This record gives sequence, structure tokens and C-alpha cells, in this order.
Amino acid sequence: MAKITLVDDDENIVASISLALESHGHKVKAYHDGASGLAGLESDPPDLAILDVKMPRMDGMEVLRRLRQTSEVPVIILTSKDDEIDEILGFNLGADDYIHKPFSQRLLIERVKAVLRRAEPSDSEPTAANAAAAGAKAIKRGRLTLDPARHDCLWDEKPVKLTVTEFLLLQSLAQRPGFVKSRDNLMDAAYDDQVYVDDRTIDSHIKRMRRKFRQVDPEFDAIETLYGVGYRYREA
Repeated sequence: MAKITLVDDDENIVASISLALESHGHKVKAYHDGASGLAGLESDPPDLAILDVKMPRMDGMEVLRRLRQTSEVPVIILTSKDDEIDEILGFNLGADDYIHKPFSQRLLIERVKAVLRRAEPSDSEPTAANAAAAGAKAIKRGRLTLDPARHDCLWDEKPVKLTVTEFLLLQSLAQRPGFVKSRDNLMDAAYDDQVYVDDRTIDSHIKRMRRKFRQVDPEFDAIETLYGVGYRYREA
């Protein structure tokens, strides 16, 4: 099963989450503040990170911001129900999902399973999703090349590092250039049925994806917004 790093300063929550994850076969390494958590994530990269927002020495958003400078490891953010700004900021920084406190162990396990499933490499156990990825041909759309089997994204032959969710969103758009994909279409492409996300989640992922492409090409405009309708990919 997966190796998971948990960073939270609440010892009761750490104990509860660790017990739930370990009971499902996962290996958990826990840290109680942001600074030590970031050091652990960098020295011993996990399959998934779970970060609390409010922590001493370094909050979860700063941990995520620094982590995303070097790693695309899937990240779930733990946030209080009333902290909508945390959700928006988290997605803008590259979080893959978030969970509101308080939460049930069943919800936690399902969200962890969903994120890990999207992040599975194509050469792991031959699930239906992996088989599809392994058999998928590279997509060439103008200056864009996507290779689902290798999770490679190139723009003008230059690599663009995308999270799993970002890659799935872009793949959905690039499969039919010129055709509009609604936010619901994109949610279906990137998330499992049991995971609910709202419109701003998709918008945040698209915004961050564009920012990554513009680091390679400042004139990048291949992902179009059709206000009130959705998004489409146009070949550049």
C-alpha cells in the first residue's frame, strides 16, 4: 500500500488518522510542525502528503508552496469548515484535494483512495485505469505533447511539471481540441464519482496550469475560458 506523510500539530488527530490509515495497510510517518514536516517530505518523499493548515514553525500552505517548487507529490489539505480562503489558496498552490474538519475516518479513507488512484503509475498493478494509461498513445496537439503512460507533458519540447489532477484536466481538454468542456465534464475526467468538488476547484487548477505553461512560454494561451460555459483547448 502507500507511504503517507502526515503533518499536523494536534496529537489526537495524528493518532486518529494514523490508526485509520494503518488499518488499511498504509505506512504513515507523522510530523507535528510544518518545518520538520517539510524536511521529512524532501528527504523521504511519500506517495501522498496530508497537511494541516494551522501549525507552528510553518503553516501548511507554506509547506505546500515550498514543496511544489521541487515535487508534484499528491497533497490533501486539512482545513476548518469556515476557512474557504484556505481551500482557494490550497488549490492555487497545487493541492489535489481538501478535507474539512471535523471529518469521519470513512471520508478520509475514501479521499485518500481517490487521490492515490489518480496518482497510480501506469506500471503498477494492472487496474482498469492503469491499463488505459498504459495503452494510451501520446497526444500531439500543436506545440503540446502529452504522454499518459509516462505522465510527461511537453510544450515546444520543454517539460512542464503537472500534478496528477492537472494532467488529467489537460488530457481531457486536448483530446478534442476546439470542443468546449464544461466544468462538470472536467470534474468527471479528473475526479472519482465519490469525490465532490465545486466550480472554483476546477478554475483554480486551470489557473495554476496556465501559470506553469507561461513559465515556459509567456505567450501561452492554448486553454481558453468561455465564461458561463467552460474551457476548451485550441491548437497553437
